[in-house]
Amino acid sequence: MDNKIPFNKPYLTGKEAHYLYQAVYSGHISGNGLYTKKCQQFFVDNFSIRKCLLTTSCTDALEMSAMLLDIKPGDEVIMPTFTFVSTALAFIRQGAKIVFVDSREDHPGMDEESIEQLITSKTKVIVVVHYAGVSCDMDRIMNMASKNNLYVVEDAAQCIDSYFKNTPLGSIGNFGCFSFHETKNVQCGEGGLLAVNDSNFEKRAEIIWEKGTNRSEFFRGEVNKYGWVDIGSSFLPSDLLAAFLYAQLENLNTIQIRRKAIWQKYMTSLESLAKNGFFTLPKIPEYASNNAHMFYLVFNKPEERDNFMQFLKGNGIMSVIHYQSLHKSKYYEPFSDSRKLFWSDHYSDCLVRLPLFYELTEELQEFVIETIYRFYNQ
Repeated sequence: MDNKIPFNKPYLTGKEAHYLYQAVYSGHISGNGLYTKKCQQFFVDNFSIRKCLLTTSCTDALEMSAMLLDIKPGDEVIMPTFTFVSTALAFIRQGAKIVFVDSREDHPGMDEESIEQLITSKTKVIVVVHYAGVSCDMDRIMNMASKNNLYVVEDAAQCIDSYFKNTPLGSIGNFGCFSFHETKNVQCGEGGLLAVNDSNFEKRAEIIWEKGTNRSEFFRGEVNKYGWVDIGSSFLPSDLLAAFLYAQLENLNTIQIRRKAIWQKYMTSLESLAKNGFFTLPKIPEYASNNAHMFYLVFNKPEERDNFMQFLKGNGIMSVIHYQSLHKSKYYEPFSDSRKLFWSDHYSDCLVRLPLFYELTEELQEFVIETIYRFYNQ
């Protein structure tokens, strides 16, 4: 029974191998080829983003944003503690001091009300993480940033096809950073994208993306030679990854319809258990959309979650926990202040994610739901 139902299974549309074949025999399999341009244009056309640069990971996109903002030692960057390490690491590497924000009581996303009191004369950036693809209150955050002359970076790793009101996530802040890791709604194994929403950074973003050179201008015929003009690194992926990803992007609507159906079935089927107080279900604020990136439950106590996960595993169902509060991490703890970030710790201890992937059939999902009910009826 073990691993009968995995937590995640990467979906294949059927065109990935065909596009990979085309990319290989096009004669251009390094970065910034035909499929790289196709993927970037998809985001421009569908999500109102000014300029897009495909990267090898969301981590790379975050690192590019930190470099573009010229983060220096002593600069303060505000971000949630309930997030993946890459959110902080990109700015730590530039020498920034990270100032962590707690989660909300009603949602694992960052508590917008706590941000303003953390702003000082050294604050330079607010990094917004839209947990589970569910938007933070971007009106509030952007107004706060404008009032205090701060930049905003959206960690939109989980946010493809998700919106704040009617505006696509990743297109609101100065930068948006997406992930195409195999656990995401659309994926290419490992991959990412930097959305450049501020025209002031467009030219330099391309240079940093191309190892600090003006190589892209050279290939467009804008200069007769290229050279080393700025800092940068090798952030652009092989066109083979882009070819794989483009097959996924073409099928985004189909993927989303199926994922949303799975998400909604969990929500409807488990509502009675939530009303009995066994756990809480995800909350979608009225200003946010739901892209069905994940479905999670939040238990009252850690031991309740652990017993629940063990029961599911004994029945061949794999569930997983999520982020561990970064302010308590081994690396960051020596730099941590004395603030208690209660809700982040609560989600670290009590949140569990259920299987959600395109090929999770109705029959298998029914088995997951029945097993959950058996846990409470035993």
